Amino acid sequence: MALNKEQIAQRIAKELQDGFYVNLGIGIPTLVANYIPEGVNVVLQSENGLLGMGPFPYEGEEDPDLINAGKQTVTTLPGSAIFDSAMSFGMIRAGRVDLTVLGAMEVADNGDIANWKIPGKMVKGMGGAMDLVAAAKNIIVAMQHTNPKGESKLLPKCTLPLTGVNCIKKVVTDLGVFDITDEGFVCIEYAPGVTIDEIKAKTAGRLKIAEDVKEIVL
Repeated sequence: MALNKEQIAQRIAKELQDGFYVNLGIGIPTLVANYIPEGVNVVLQSENGLLGMGPFPYEGEEDPDLINAGKQTVTTLPGSAIFDSAMSFGMIRAGRVDLTVLGAMEVADNGDIANWKIPGKMVKGMGGAMDLVAAAKNIIVAMQHTNPKGESKLLPKCTLPLTGVNCIKKVVTDLGVFDITDEGFVCIEYAPGVTIDEIKAKTAGRLKIAEDVKEIVL
C-alpha cells in the first residue's frame, strides 16, 4: 500500500541531521516537524520570521498569533527567535538553510521544480519557494506520485511555470524514494506493498532502479 501524507513526512524526517537549519514548506513538509528523530537536534526556520519552531500545538493550546508560513498555528522551542520576514529571507539568501523540504506540482528528471502556479488559476503569490530553491544547500520534495487524474508528476520536463532549475536532490512520494542524478530519477526505496512495475508505470521521466533498492522502513 502507498504511503499516506504522515508516512511521507516520517520518511523525510530520517534525512535530518544533527545541527541542521531546516525550512519546511506548506503542506506535507510541515508534518516533518512531528517526526524529528530522537537525539537529532535541528532548528526549524519559517520564512515569515521564526527560528526554533516546534511541533504543532495540541488542540486547545493554540496561539493564533504564532503561525508558520502556511498560517498554521505552531509552537516555539526554548531559545527560539521571532523577527521580520526581511531578516528571515536574508538568512535564506545567505545560504544559512541546510535543508529545505517543499511540496510540488511537478518535478522533472533533471531536478527542475514547479510548485507555485497553475496557469488560469488565481494564486496569492510565489511565497518563499523561489528564494529557497535558489539558496538552500539541499532540497527534498514531498509529493504524491500522480495527480488526481492519475497522471505522473515525475516528468521528463515540467509543463507548469518553473520555481527553480536543476535544484532538487531527492523526491519522496507515496510510492517511494527517488534520488535525482544525471541519469534521471533513481528509485532507492519503494513503499510497502508497492511494486517496481507500478512505479515504472507511474513515472513519466527517466527512471532507473537502484541495484540495492529496498522497502521503506519507518
